[in-house]
Amino acid sequence: MPHRYQITVQPLNEDGTASDASPLTFTVLNHDDLLDIVSKTRARGVVPEDEATEFAIGLKLFSEVMMRHRKSELFAPLWPEFGEFMKRLKGR
Repeated sequence: MPHRYQITVQPLNEDGTASDASPLTFTVLNHDDLLDIVSKTRARGVVPEDEATEFAIGLKLFSEVMMRHRKSELFAPLWPEFGEFMKRLKGR
């Protein structure tokens, strides 16, 4: 059963306060529980803890699009290497 998420990217000023620019919000479906994936990524120490959410969410968003279009000219060359990368990542 796919999981549905709303993703919001809120621009910030250099001091960390909210920018006047409008946030970007979109909805995605993912076959994995993204919150669980982030938790596992943190626990495994794959990347520094302050980068774990960025890494996990970015990877999962990218991989879902790539899986849907894996036969396309753009993504097909990445597919075998990405599969190996995911095996190494999950084997940690």
